[in-house]
Amino acid sequence: MTPPKLDPHALRSSLGTSIEADAVYDAFSAWVDATGIRLYPAQDEAIIEIVSGQNLVLSTPTGTGKSLVAIGAHFAALVAGKRSFYTAPIKALVSEKFFALVDVFGAENVGMMTGDSSVNADAPIICCTAEILANLALRNGEDTEVDQVVMDEFHFYADPERGWAWQVPLLSLPGVQFILLSATLGDVTALAEDLTRRTGRETALVTGVDRPVPLHFYYETTPIHETVEELLTTGQAPVYIVHFSQAAAMERAQSMSSMKVATREQRDVIAELIGEFRFTTSFGKTLSRLIRAGIGVHHAGMLPKYRRLVEQLAQRGYLRVICGTDTLGVGINVPIRTVLFTALTKYDGTRMRQLKAREFHQIAGRAGRAGFDTAGTVVVQAPEHETENLNAIKKAGDDPKKKRKIIRKKAPEGFVSWGEPSFQRIVAAEPETLTSSMQITSAMLINVIGRGGDVYRHVHDLIFDNHEPWKRQLELARRALGIYRTLRESGIVEQSANGTIRLTVDLQPNFALNQPLSPFALAAFELLDPEDPGYALDMISIVEATLDDPRAVLSQQQFLARGEAVAAMKSEGIEYDQRMELLEQVTHPKPLEELLTATFETYSAHQPWIRDFELSPKSIVRDMYERAMSFGEFIAFYKLARSEGVVLRYLSDAYRAARQTIPDDAKTEDLLDLIEWLGELVRQVDSSLLDEWEELSHPDAAKHATQAEAIVPPAPKRLTGNARAFRILVRNELFRRVQLAALEDYDALGELDAASGFDADRWADSLDGYFEEYDQVLTGPDARSSKLLILDESGPVWTARQILDDPAGDHDWGISAEIDLAESDEQGFAVVTVTGVNRL
Repeated sequence: MTPPKLDPHALRSSLGTSIEADAVYDAFSAWVDATGIRLYPAQDEAIIEIVSGQNLVLSTPTGTGKSLVAIGAHFAALVAGKRSFYTAPIKALVSEKFFALVDVFGAENVGMMTGDSSVNADAPIICCTAEILANLALRNGEDTEVDQVVMDEFHFYADPERGWAWQVPLLSLPGVQFILLSATLGDVTALAEDLTRRTGRETALVTGVDRPVPLHFYYETTPIHETVEELLTTGQAPVYIVHFSQAAAMERAQSMSSMKVATREQRDVIAELIGEFRFTTSFGKTLSRLIRAGIGVHHAGMLPKYRRLVEQLAQRGYLRVICGTDTLGVGINVPIRTVLFTALTKYDGTRMRQLKAREFHQIAGRAGRAGFDTAGTVVVQAPEHETENLNAIKKAGDDPKKKRKIIRKKAPEGFVSWGEPSFQRIVAAEPETLTSSMQITSAMLINVIGRGGDVYRHVHDLIFDNHEPWKRQLELARRALGIYRTLRESGIVEQSANGTIRLTVDLQPNFALNQPLSPFALAAFELLDPEDPGYALDMISIVEATLDDPRAVLSQQQFLARGEAVAAMKSEGIEYDQRMELLEQVTHPKPLEELLTATFETYSAHQPWIRDFELSPKSIVRDMYERAMSFGEFIAFYKLARSEGVVLRYLSDAYRAARQTIPDDAKTEDLLDLIEWLGELVRQVDSSLLDEWEELSHPDAAKHATQAEAIVPPAPKRLTGNARAFRILVRNELFRRVQLAALEDYDALGELDAASGFDADRWADSLDGYFEEYDQVLTGPDARSSKLLILDESGPVWTARQILDDPAGDHDWGISAEIDLAESDEQGFAVVTVTGVNRL
């Protein structure tokens, strides 16, 4: 049921200026009772400490209601007329918490900042990423407009790359009440003592609480499919099978499809629920088959709509097995009874290693659902070679001859050893004590200098009064000194005769909060000529160079480029050793690399803070556009089915960056076309990313709640409703045929158009006349120009004439086609039927 609204303003009005802690506690407790739940003892203790004004470190197992404590904290702050911030490690969790708090406190009381979205930024409750709060704290110090901070998933404090953002607020906001939440913090005594020293508030520790749903741990040596069958038949479903790669999760799900996971009745219910769901990609077709068998897949590479579907079906109890990755441990809402680990080792980006106790317990803690289960089950599967050896011994029985003949299977090469002793140790182990991961960057230093006041003291305190050991503090000091000298040399910072340090430039209000390379992109845009035929794509290339790398895509682009390079070098007779040497220079496409690199060097001489961030020329949007590919074709071409969610998120980021970063007066008609095409492409594949963005700008909590409960998301808007974007889709479909005609790839053309009567032979016959007159079909920027596409947009079926760009410039040959609007809306892409290839 929908919880009643919490009204702190009514309580303030009834109490006047005298707001007692007991009254706040009683009001919150009454609201909790009205929701139909009761506070656990740990929650009750935590709320008492918060309303009493203490800091709080709440380190209790998953399922003990830390989110409710956070709501109590925000309520206490609102009642006292204070401003509170909620921080989370990823934007998806920030967004989720934003809508949850809007449901409780009303849209007028809740705002959000994630760097690329800002909603109701002056609200008394702000949801944001940890980096947002850290940069605000650096910029404003004690004057930051915040009275209370709730930091969720606080174990990220130890993250080597991002931990600084969890530490900086603790160092820079002495007047704030801190509530630090996590299931796996380890010993936090020293942290609590330091927090008390800095804030002058006592810091309460609520830790070591028993789970309301206890966990039972098992080590299994049976083959994994037998383990799963046993769990299913003994009522331990839903089972989340944890893998440490997306490929392994998918392979496991497919191997389970031969098992009887769901009953006939369950499969029928699932089929009815997802009957109208659009499984539009090749991965989606596979997922549809698995889901109908009661098997889910869940990992970060999936499209958001697919992940959400799996979560919703799991919440309703229809998926009895879910094969996924360890993303489960980062606040993902998949209610399960059993967690089954396929291994106790993972590749961390550098090496294979055993799981840390924190990682293990973070994932294991997802087992057992409060209110549904009386206990949760955690199973660790023995290594495969150990299982096979035990089976061989079992088959040999008591026969000594058979036992002697057993050839024991060895661990695979590179295997990091683990077994039942490792299992026992990690189950008993407490999460490791958090270790500091403080950093100093140019952007951090500029923010502190921009604060003004006693800059030397601020920087000194940041470096020598943090949580790092002395030797590490000295390293940070040397790093800060080097950055300071660079800032002085560039003229961004100056020091007066009396020692005053100040910036010589005005910092933008959102400095280091938004896309950090946006100022560079604005400078680079001015280098391009709007009259150049390639202007629109070059502008997109500048935008792409400022975005984070989607490594899966770049890896596949490089793999394909190297394959093509090897084939070319072999045909040229280049020797193997030289080929290998030359191959090292082949990478993914990097448009404008030389121009952008030189410009970046010039720009960073005057804005050295930008060196904290890496410029990365790449071509993903541009590559898809130049190849005239749909999303599905791009995924298939580069074999990215397991990473289609990564691709879509990148495309949506590129779309937002292009819309927000490129000045309106720099947007030519061709560039506007390209941006609209990109937005529509994303929306038709999975509208949830753009819908979420738009909804955050105009929040409607009731609508969001309704959509969140729906199994089948609303269909995207009519494809043909965005005429500008639809024209680009039509142009791309026709231009793809131009490209294939230029290659004389009649088989590929036949695959596209055989259904309409234009098979490979007919394409070849039709183009014979063209090639008798001209030796090639041009495919450069002029060939793609809108001037060579004639569209008649009257009626429900458009007609088109794509003129071929011939070397003589006669433009007397072309492709004629029809475009069925209704069918295009139904299919989600431009349905083009070729009707002729001839001279005008």
